[in-house]
Amino acid sequence: MARINLLPWREAARQQRRKEFGVALGIALGVTLTVAVVVHLFFENRISAQQELNRFLESEIAKVNTQIKEIQDLEKTKADLLARMEIIQQLQKSRPEIVRLFDELVTALPEGLYLTKIEQSGRTVTVEGRAQSNARVSAFMGRIDGSHSIGRPRLLLIENKDKTGTGLSHFRLAFDQIGQDAGAETTNAKTPAAKTKGAKQVANRKGSS
Repeated sequence: MARINLLPWREAARQQRRKEFGVALGIALGVTLTVAVVVHLFFENRISAQQELNRFLESEIAKVNTQIKEIQDLEKTKADLLARMEIIQQLQKSRPEIVRLFDELVTALPEGLYLTKIEQSGRTVTVEGRAQSNARVSAFMGRIDGSHSIGRPRLLLIENKDKTGTGLSHFRLAFDQIGQDAGAETTNAKTPAAKTKGAKQVANRKGSS
């Protein structure tokens, strides 16, 4: 029986299979690498595009924030101007009353009495001053009560000469500014009893001290 040597053929087939496997493996690796590169480039482009979009949005947001700040500054400037205009208008409206107030005070001041401080809060005026006697303070309050534009005097404090150490009495009193029309209406309503209210308040303060 004849014998056939198959070893070379088997070895050749094995080599062929190895070669084919190597080629297939190389192709698979190449395809995998290509896919990986494509995917990497795709996501790189997406990331780059997103970063570019983010930079654009940040730039636009910065512009909007700048515009908002400018608008806020304009609103603040507008509010400040309106507030100043309102103050100016109030001063213009109150200017005649201020002039009338000082005119009335000058008229109401008796001899031997002078003012050292004047404060105003709304329609209420508070004054401090020195007087040679309590009678001067009473006379001052009586004149305020008889005025057309100021009235309702209220004695807040009076210190006699001994306490002040100046030879003059120190006093503080408050009164109200009355509108010009209201002053005209209340002028006829004042009675001699009302005009003696200042003297009574001074006497009461003196008695309590």
